[in-house]
Amino acid sequence: MTTLQNTVGAVAEAPSRSLWKLGWQRLKRNKVGFISLWIVLAYLLISVGGWFNLVGGRWTDEVGVPYAPPSWVSESADDALPPVAAVKTATAPIISLSRAEDPIGKELNEAEMHVGEYADHTPPRLEKLPFGGDLQGRDVIQKTLKGTSTSIFVGVFGAVFSLLIGCALGAVSGYFGGKTDDFLNWFYSVFTSVPDMLLLLSFAAVSGRGITTIISVMALTSWTGTYRLVRAEYLKLKGREYVQAADAIGAGSGRKMFIHILPNISHLLLVQFSLLTVALIKYEAILSFLGFGVGVREVSLGSMLAEAPTELIQGYWWQMLAVTIAMSVLVTAFSLLVDALRDALDPRAAAK
Repeated sequence: MTTLQNTVGAVAEAPSRSLWKLGWQRLKRNKVGFISLWIVLAYLLISVGGWFNLVGGRWTDEVGVPYAPPSWVSESADDALPPVAAVKTATAPIISLSRAEDPIGKELNEAEMHVGEYADHTPPRLEKLPFGGDLQGRDVIQKTLKGTSTSIFVGVFGAVFSLLIGCALGAVSGYFGGKTDDFLNWFYSVFTSVPDMLLLLSFAAVSGRGITTIISVMALTSWTGTYRLVRAEYLKLKGREYVQAADAIGAGSGRKMFIHILPNISHLLLVQFSLLTVALIKYEAILSFLGFGVGVREVSLGSMLAEAPTELIQGYWWQMLAVTIAMSVLVTAFSLLVDALRDALDPRAAAK
C-alpha cells in the first residue's frame, strides 16, 4: 500500500544559484564597488569610441593659439600666465631695401599679383579653449580623451595576452607536474629574478615604439603573477572528484584542463585581469614618459605626461591637470572595483 506524504505547508527549496549570480548580487550591494563598475564601463566606452575615432578623433586639429589658456580661468589669473607668444624687439636698427635693390624684389612683385589665389581660408585660432591648449594649439580635452582611449586599449589587450600566456603555462605546469613543472618553475624563477621595469625597458628598447609593440612587450613581461596563481589552483584541483569522473569517462588531458578545471578558477582570473589592467596602464604611462611608449604620431596619457615638465616650467599647468584627473579617476575606480570583485567572488563569502 502506497503511503502519500502530506506536502501541504512545506517550504519549497530555493533554487540553487551559481557563483556568478551570487557574486553579482553581492557586488550590487557594495555601493562603492558598483559605482566603480559604472565608471570603469564609461572609460571602456571612451576607449572603444576613441579607437574608432568617435571620441577624441580631432585631437590633432590646431584650433587654438599655442598654449591657449582654459576658458574658465579668470582675467586676473590670465595676467599671471606667461605670454602666449613673446616677441623680442631687436636692438639693432632695421635697414629696409627698395624693391629695386632687393635681390628677390622681382619675385615678390610677381607673388603679390597672385596673392588672392593663395589666401588662407582656415578659421582663425581661438584665444581660449574649454580646458586650454598645448604647444601646437590642440584642444586638451580632445587630446586627453584620445590619450585615455590609447592607454586603456594598451592596458586591456596587454592584460588579455598576458593572462593567456600565464594561464597556459600555469595549467601545463600544475596539471602535468614532474619534469614539466620543474622546467617551467626554473624558467619562472629565472624570469622573475630580473626587475620588471628593467625587463620592460629592455624589450621596449629592442622592439621600438608603437601600440602593437608595447602591448607585446607588456604581455611578455607580466605573465608571471598569473602563472603562479593558475599553477597553484591546478595543483589543488586536479585531484578533485569531478576531474576523476571526467578521467573515468575517457576525457583527454586538454579537456580536463580547459573544460573542467579552468571554469572553476574563472573568478580568480577575472580579478587577476583587473589587477593586470591597472598595472599595465601605469607601465604604459612610465614607458611613454621615458620615450619608449607610443609612436610620435600617437598620444597616450604617458606621452602627455612627458610634455608636462617643459610646460610646468613655463607656467602652463592645464594639460598636467587634465591628465592627472583622467588617470587618477581611472586607476582609483579600477582599484576599488578589484577589491569589490574579490569580496563578491569569494566562494566562502558567497556560500554564506
